[in-house]
Amino acid sequence: MATIEECRSALDRLSHNLAGADGKVARAAAVDRSVSCAITDLGVTFTGRLSEGGIRDVVPVRGAPAERADIRLTMSGDDLVALVDGRLNFATSWATGRVKLEAGLRDLLRLRTLL
Repeated sequence: MATIEECRSALDRLSHNLAGADGKVARAAAVDRSVSCAITDLGVTFTGRLSEGGIRDVVPVRGAPAERADIRLTMSGDDLVALVDGRLNFATSWATGRVKLEAGLRDLLRLRTLL
């Protein structure tokens, strides 16, 4: 089971990857939205902002955050690490319910480029 530190490191790598992207991925990441990633097996939700092409101000919160984020992901810690490492396909994981994504329609359309 992935630790909180490993999940935080995976989110840092994801932010770094987004910041170094170009083309469609860079345009899709160039939004300003609140984001959360609930790690089911750890009882922790990481909250932050997708802005300036990366994920900023990431903080872990025990349980559910006080405010609902614009873009919400839910998964296990191991799945987060595997997704960022490229060992787990997002589309397949989402289609089978292993990873949950909730967002408005406009955000979902934009995110399909990232995911």
